[in-house]
Amino acid sequence: MISVKDKFKRRQFRVRSRIVRNATGRLRLCVFRSNTHMYAQVVDDTKRATIISASTLDKDLKGKVEKSSDIKAAEAVGKLIAERAVKKGIKEVVFDRGGYLYHGRVKALAEAARVGGLSF
Repeated sequence: MISVKDKFKRRQFRVRSRIVRNATGRLRLCVFRSNTHMYAQVVDDTKRATIISASTLDKDLKGKVEKSSDIKAAEAVGKLIAERAVKKGIKEVVFDRGGYLYHGRVKALAEAARVGGLSF
């Protein structure tokens, strides 16, 4: 029997391999969603380095969100990552949802990042 973790890893690998194959040199906006927090980072796969990161644990968002695991917090993280990316001159990225469905908090983060100035 295949465990839930194994299914998640398969989905994550499948999504990431498609993204890396079709990225055409663009940076990757990765999302990690835990039960309590939301994380996002912009990664350069050629250099294997994280360029920008944002999460609900950031000092900028600590007092602004009352609950760190809801859609409003995900939107705040999306706006923050987009603001930091535009400040560094990054406008085009590829959205890596990992093994998560494009629904709920992941979708809220992506939409907020689009509104903030990122295109994907």
